[in-house]
Amino acid sequence: MGIFNFFTQGIAIDLGTANFLVIHEDRIVVDEPSIVAFDRRSGKVLAVGRKAMQMEGKTHENIRIVRPLKDGVIADFYAAEHMIKGMLQLFDNGKRRIAPSYRMVVCVPSGITEVEKRAIRDSAVIAGAKEVYLIHEPVAAAVGIGLDVQEPTGHMIIDIGGGTTEIAVIALSGIVCDQSIRVAGDSFDAEIVHYMRRKHNILIGQQTAERIKMEVGAALPELRDPPADFSIRGRDLMTGLPKQVKVSYTEVAHCLDRSLAKIEDAILKTLEITPPELSADIHQEGIYLTGGGALLRGLDRRIASKTKLPTHVVEDPLRAVVRGTGIALKNIGHFRFLMR
Repeated sequence: MGIFNFFTQGIAIDLGTANFLVIHEDRIVVDEPSIVAFDRRSGKVLAVGRKAMQMEGKTHENIRIVRPLKDGVIADFYAAEHMIKGMLQLFDNGKRRIAPSYRMVVCVPSGITEVEKRAIRDSAVIAGAKEVYLIHEPVAAAVGIGLDVQEPTGHMIIDIGGGTTEIAVIALSGIVCDQSIRVAGDSFDAEIVHYMRRKHNILIGQQTAERIKMEVGAALPELRDPPADFSIRGRDLMTGLPKQVKVSYTEVAHCLDRSLAKIEDAILKTLEITPPELSADIHQEGIYLTGGGALLRGLDRRIASKTKLPTHVVEDPLRAVVRGTGIALKNIGHFRFLMR
């Protein structure tokens, strides 16, 4: 058994559309963007994570940049396999002569299909997993913020990630009702790119759009503590020359309104199909916001206003899912909601 433990490492993975996080022995050992760079001629991996992201939008014809996940699931199987291998090498650093096998717990969207589950399992096995367990993201988020998902009390979790927004009511170790929509951080970035093109005649890249979202992103046009206007640079569509413009949080709030309205509709739909006993629990406890999208200024106030329910942004929402996945890894034998 000792030899088995030496060669088998337990790791928890948040295989996100935007970020790839790994927990090993109760600490986050990898926190990198979900992106990989290939040499087109040889097919060799040039970089993964942050190094590959620095290349995005700046490559020549011999370098191919790939984001293997789209809308929370694997879109490019080959790239995903190499990205997982590369990420695991980041924390292992080649310290062992014999490559370890892994016991993995991987979180997945609640609306995932059997084919998509199979793609994740196969990628994990090729990357060195001996055992693979899957956990739904809303359940992992609930565990990560300290909720007891095994008791007969309803908890409502809204996890706004990079590719999907997961809305779920959880009780007795399972998801009672849920909605999984493909409107999340990437959709916000696309809306910002489109708005800057339409309103300011300036073309910007995805990384610049993400910076706008982080610096002046807002869900409401009026905030109590508004951020200062943010200057960005891009290409003027009229002249083709570099150009600089200032963006305010009010502009971003108007530009994201359509995507946020879709999330609100999904929340209301989930509340409509929630059993009455669990509705009573949610009325008392409120809604918990997790994921990177929870950091959007004023989002909790907007959802609270729409649902008339207390809405809480959890502590460190970006890592709530991977923390819960790590706790599930430590309690593999006790958590009934883990899928093999």
